[in-house]
Amino acid sequence: MPETSLIPSARPSLVDHVIEHGTQSASYVQAINDDFGVLSGADVADIAHFLCILHGRHPGVVDHAATKTADIVAREWLVEAMDGFSAERAFLTTLTVAAGPITGIRSEDQSNATVLAQRKALEMLSQSDRSGCALGASFALVLDWQAIRPLLEKIAVKLGIEPRTDILPSAESTHLLNVELAKVSAVERAINFGVDQILTQHRGLWQLLEARRNARNAN
Repeated sequence: MPETSLIPSARPSLVDHVIEHGTQSASYVQAINDDFGVLSGADVADIAHFLCILHGRHPGVVDHAATKTADIVAREWLVEAMDGFSAERAFLTTLTVAAGPITGIRSEDQSNATVLAQRKALEMLSQSDRSGCALGASFALVLDWQAIRPLLEKIAVKLGIEPRTDILPSAESTHLLNVELAKVSAVERAINFGVDQILTQHRGLWQLLEARRNARNAN
């Protein structure tokens, strides 16, 4: 992974950066938010299935980060995030089963392989030995999940499943921890790198999902 950061030195808050460059910036998500009714059953199955591939496996991004982080300041946040994502994995699995199997776009479709490669990239990122990198990935995941979660709740209702309340760390506590840890410039750079990589993978996932929907509609 080339070490480039989208976050400028005089950057907006981490929360604002995630909003600007994460899931909420994806055209597909904006279209869904404008009219959830545009999603077909196949579209819903895609979202549940591929999000489950990316984040439904244990250990995940936050779990790996916890094994790489010795900073006592971050431990309470990490424990809360691990517990929260344990519940989110179960929720994702329930949605994936209820949504049913995905439909292939064409015989040479490589969507599963693409998202598996994304998951591998996130595993490598969250197991980085560089102090702050795995935490940055975890911060971005928790914050960007706030844009993903409402879509999952709507999907749950569509599938006749009672949405559960998420128990992830708040945006405020995530921001405050980031501010505290980013006082060390080397850690700040590593956090920023981890943040950007998660957001890049999420944008790529939504682009893939949009392309699959467009291909189905074209057929």
